[in-house]
Amino acid sequence: MSFDNAYESLLGHEDSHWAFGTGFSESLVGVDREIPSTVDAEALAIYCLMLGDDALIMSQRLAEWCSRAPEIEEDIALANIALDLLGQARLLLSRAGDVLGKDEDELAFLRDERGFRNVHLAEIDCGPGPGGDFGTTIARLLVFSTWRLALFSRLRGSADPVLAAVAEKGLKELAYHRDHAAQWAVRLGGGTEESHRRMQAGLDRVWPFVSELFLSHDVESRLGGVAVPAAELKSEVDGVLEAVFSAAGLTRPADAPTPLVAGMAGRDGVHTESMGYLLAEMQHLHRSLPGATW
Repeated sequence: MSFDNAYESLLGHEDSHWAFGTGFSESLVGVDREIPSTVDAEALAIYCLMLGDDALIMSQRLAEWCSRAPEIEEDIALANIALDLLGQARLLLSRAGDVLGKDEDELAFLRDERGFRNVHLAEIDCGPGPGGDFGTTIARLLVFSTWRLALFSRLRGSADPVLAAVAEKGLKELAYHRDHAAQWAVRLGGGTEESHRRMQAGLDRVWPFVSELFLSHDVESRLGGVAVPAAELKSEVDGVLEAVFSAAGLTRPADAPTPLVAGMAGRDGVHTESMGYLLAEMQHLHRSLPGATW
């Protein structure tokens, strides 16, 4: 049997893949994309942008570790986690586009910084460049995936059939992301004195951005039965993180003394200094060659 590329040889069949183990199968086949008449369409679009932007920006940050992780297995693992999140982003941005009349590429590459609604935790620069660290990346991934898994577990019952389907599909992925990060946290936290120091420092670095994850937003109140109130997730997330911290010998940092005021969160389009640099890199090719296809 002949193969056209290395991926086909590794997989043992001739299905077309764009990354190892990742195909283009349509995840929403058979799902009714009609927006329920009882749902506020504008609010639904904003909510899908929130969740889609979280995944898109976090995917971009994880992709920065490609070829720079501490070992080759981790290089592949972080790349695959990034691809999982990119897949979630595509589905969620497409759902927002159902209302806004735009496709996923327009929403990803042609919005300005104020148009993005991701939480600050996803966008902060944790490396691998100057000032970054693998321990910080693991700390962020642990918090982000624990929070998102709790969110998606509840979204399975959403009154919007697309959101419910995306959540159902994403649960297995997010469970792996959380467990992978937890294993690394325990490995680093319980390893050498240096690995423990860097894991604790990474946790301290990301913790000021955790409180934003549980801030209520008016869009959630407009989407009763569709969205999940952010504050409802805190107890579950805290419980999981405490268990990991205990196993890893890590100290939970003190909560941020002053939570973000209304209108100043990432959900409102207000971002950290890192966001502009991230978007400049992520959007450069699309903006430089508008309308190009490969």
